[in-house]
Parts: sequence; structure tokens; C-alpha cells
Amino acid sequence: MKRKFLAMALAACMTLAFTACGGSTGSGDDAASSDADTAQEAESTEETGDADSDVAYIQDKGTLVVGITDFEPMDYKDDSGNWIGFDADMAGKVAEDLGVAVEFVEIDWDNKILELENKSIDCVWNGMTLTNEVKSAMECTNAYCNNAQVVVLPSADADNYPDIDSMKELSFAVEAGSAGEAAAEENALDYTSLTQQSDTLMEVAAGTSDASIIDLLMAGAMIGDGTSYPELTHTLELTTEEYGIGCRKGSDLASYINDELKKFYDDGSMAEIAEQYGVQEALVEQ
Repeated sequence: MKRKFLAMALAACMTLAFTACGGSTGSGDDAASSDADTAQEAESTEETGDADSDVAYIQDKGTLVVGITDFEPMDYKDDSGNWIGFDADMAGKVAEDLGVAVEFVEIDWDNKILELENKSIDCVWNGMTLTNEVKSAMECTNAYCNNAQVVVLPSADADNYPDIDSMKELSFAVEAGSAGEAAAEENALDYTSLTQQSDTLMEVAAGTSDASIIDLLMAGAMIGDGTSYPELTHTLELTTEEYGIGCRKGSDLASYINDELKKFYDDGSMAEIAEQYGVQEALVEQ
């Protein structure tokens, strides 16, 4: 009986030892795996920051990258090669409040949505018309300027084309992906799409195209007496529209910029910059 009891006790001890050893190994593996997962998650969070905040992303990298085209009076270069204009100066003020530098990148206007999604740029701030396509593909700010799409012709020809029907025979130059291109399509006009609005004016001045369709604000700055195209004029307004700033879909940057625009409107600095570039009459109250 004593021997049987000792044998049973020995077996129990061996079982306990085996179980403890096995349990210890399993718990250690689980703990190590858990620690590794936690470390990986922490590393991922550290690399990306707050994945839901574009504002935090921009502040972390230290630059606000603005997608633009050469579009006077909104975004264009001065004699020193620096980007200036109403939109450029306003973007600079927002970047300053964010505590980051502003960087301007010229983009193909037709690819502006793709540039945003690829994070090549953080926003499109370039006299962008708030079309249905733009509003569905981007997180847009409130409107900040009124605008229109106008027909540009040589001054000598303007009286010959008093309405849209008389213009059906003309060849037009428009910017690809722009509201001007949409207006040409809507009115069944014959047109060629170019990279920038400024290119369309060169086409008309050279006689390669009979007319162009561009933004009224650009027309006011770039054609007529005292400009680079004194022989051109604008006639019909084909559309009326509003400008807004486009950010990535779901981005909190749009809301941040809205707050900034209201602040600058209320303190008068927005109007001061607008007057500098001759767009004060187009401002929309914030």
C-alpha cells in the first residue's frame, strides 16, 4: 500500500512538472507574440501619426503642399520666380498658422483629383470652380470668390459674334478639365484642350484658335489695355460659378481652412490681399 501511494505521488509530480513546463512555454510564446504585435502597432502609429487627420499629417511633415497652375491673378510668379497671387498669398497665411512652410507644385489640372489621392499635394488652391464633379471627389471648403466663364476674342472680331449661336463656327481653346471646357461641351462648341488657361490666350493671340473660354478673374488680369494681350477682349459670360479649395475626401484640412478664411475675412486681411490683386469685388462673405 505504501509503495502504491508513493508511485501515485510520483506520477502526480511528473504530471504537474510536465504541465507547468508546457504551460510556461505556451504562455511565454503568447506573451512574446502579444508584445511583438503591440510593438508593431506602436511603430505603425509612430510612423503614420494620426491617420484620420490631414492637419496632423501636414504639421508632422512640416509643409503644406499646394497644387496650382500658372493662373494670374490667383497663382503666378513674380520677377524673382516666387509664387504670388491672391490664392498663393492666402495659402501662405494658412501655412503660417499651421506652423509649416508652404510649397507650390504645378500640376496637370486634368489630374488634380489623382494628385490629391496620391498625396503628391495636400490641397488644390487655384481658383477652382466648385463643380459637382469636384465636390463629389474632394472635401471642399466654402466658396470664397465668385467667378464666371467668359469668351475671349480679338477685339477687332468681337462685334461679329454677339451671341453663342454666332460662335458655333469658331474654333475654341480651353484648359483641360476646367469649367471652360465644360462650358464648351455644354454649348456644343468646337474646341481644343490645352494644359493651362494661359496657353489658350497664346493660341488666340497667335491666331491658332479663334477664341478661348477662361475665368473672368483671369481675363480681368491678363487681357485688354495695359496687359500682355492688349488686342484681346472678353465678351459673353457663359456661366456663373464659385471658387473653393479642394482637399482629400474626408480630410479635416477643409474645415481648418474654412475657419481660417472666416478669421481672415473678419479681420480684414483677406480683403487687403484681394485689393492687391484686383479681386476684391469677387469676394464671398465667410
